[in-house]
Amino acid sequence: MRQPNNSGNWLREELLQLLTLSGNMAGLSITGVTLFYTVGRATRLSTIADDLLAVSSVMFLLCCYLIFWALRTHNAWLSGKLETIVDLALALSLTVMVFAGFLMAYTLW
Repeated sequence: MRQPNNSGNWLREELLQLLTLSGNMAGLSITGVTLFYTVGRATRLSTIADDLLAVSSVMFLLCCYLIFWALRTHNAWLSGKLETIVDLALALSLTVMVFAGFLMAYTLW
């Protein structure tokens, strides 16, 4: 994909969108953890899904921290590297959250 001419502004806008996304996803992960405590079923699969959601929540919060750091730095090389790390961490967090969602659907059904 080709980046627009003003890549500094484009990077900043992308990071701001990822910041709101990762914050919202951390909240959804915490909501999933709370759902298991509310339902009260203590099966092995629900415990695994609960742990996976907690891990994904921590990873989303780590993404928020890295994005904030990338937004505050004035070094273009460091911002680019942090963006790559954030992309990988966000993809991994989403994958863990989807897997936990499948376990939740199987456990609660």
